[in-house]
Amino acid sequence: MSPTAARHRVHRSVTTGLPLALTAVLVVAGTAAAAPPKEARVVRTATLGEIPLGAFSNALLPGSVADDHGVRLGGIGSDIYPAGRKGEYWTVTDRGPNGQIKVDGKKRRTFPVPGFDPAIVRIRVSGNTVEVVDAIPLTTSSGKAVTGLPDQRGRDEAPYTYDARTPLSYDPNGLDTEGIVRAGDGSFWLVDEYGPSLVHVSARGRVLARYVPEGLALTGTDYPVVEALPSILLHRKTNRGFEGLAQLPGGDLVMALQSPLSLPDADAGDASRTTRLLRFSPREKAVTAEYAYRFDPVGVVDPGEDDTSELKISSVVAVGRDRLLVEERTDKSARLQLVGLGRGANILGGPWDDDATTPSLEQLDDPASAGVPVLSKRLVVDLGTVAGVPGKIEGVARVDDDTLALVNDNDFGMTDGEGAFDARGRLVDSGVKTTVVYVRLPEKP
Repeated sequence: MSPTAARHRVHRSVTTGLPLALTAVLVVAGTAAAAPPKEARVVRTATLGEIPLGAFSNALLPGSVADDHGVRLGGIGSDIYPAGRKGEYWTVTDRGPNGQIKVDGKKRRTFPVPGFDPAIVRIRVSGNTVEVVDAIPLTTSSGKAVTGLPDQRGRDEAPYTYDARTPLSYDPNGLDTEGIVRAGDGSFWLVDEYGPSLVHVSARGRVLARYVPEGLALTGTDYPVVEALPSILLHRKTNRGFEGLAQLPGGDLVMALQSPLSLPDADAGDASRTTRLLRFSPREKAVTAEYAYRFDPVGVVDPGEDDTSELKISSVVAVGRDRLLVEERTDKSARLQLVGLGRGANILGGPWDDDATTPSLEQLDDPASAGVPVLSKRLVVDLGTVAGVPGKIEGVARVDDDTLALVNDNDFGMTDGEGAFDARGRLVDSGVKTTVVYVRLPEKP
């Protein structure tokens, strides 16, 4: 290993020291005396410029987008991961521009740019600007676009054109990409909301393998699909599969379900505050642990919200051996929790992975009192109280020992409803920009 590679390896494994605020929390984790840092502040704000989505996409895969309907590049805030150079990060788009329009009283999912191919985007934060340094299209084994279209009829929402009038085809290769990390060999790991799935991607974007729940029966793909995840994940809420992904110092991956499973039904999932994290060994190509994670009440995470189903995990970040920062959020507010993955907390293969268990894990009002080893957590920072932090933060990364980089998902400037496009079929932009903010965490006295 070269000296440069060695330096990057050490930096990426985050064994060089925890942020001061995190260290203080760790020292007293599990004691009543602990308290989160009381003040944090934004020290830098940078915004992505206007880049036509068609031009961006066609430069990666010529002819992939015929009409971008006036949509600009956005949606790259699904996650953020340090790229090894100061101010540079790997990000990933989600499935592309999409919205909802009611037709005859029922919501339809629209894909105004169905040829859009999710991409890994390398950015540089320079002053108050976010620059695109490189972009890698996600492709199938034969080099075709994976697209962001739904996979399976009856399991995923039906896709429609921008005006919700014309049905589009499903695509078994389609990925709704979210979290991203980069492995030591230069390949990438991503998570996806459709399967939900864990996706291994080459350094140039070719899907090497997609790991999905047992029993998913996804056929017709142009890349390898491996049923290696617990079948209980088949109960994921629509569009709420895996969203957070972290890489632990030893190389294991931790995936976070965005929301509680719909188990035994959607109502139970919407009312639940218990979701799941899974640990995956790239070496064994298998899930080795599963954990129960308990959200704070929705009114604590977001004082203006009373709908528990709005709680989500969007980002998980490794901050040491078996320790994570976990982002609990609504679209308007977010809090970062420090979480330890204790060995005694593993519920993999137990009764909570059996969908016949009654009540289900998701139905328990107090999982801990029912004997479930819920992960312990400690609040690090309430981002909802930090002036200058935008809404819908979906990516978190470490900048240095006491600074975090946050990125929002601007949904490609789209809004829901018939007013999302004008009479000419051009986007009426929401005005929300892709923004990277640096937040300084104060040292705890």
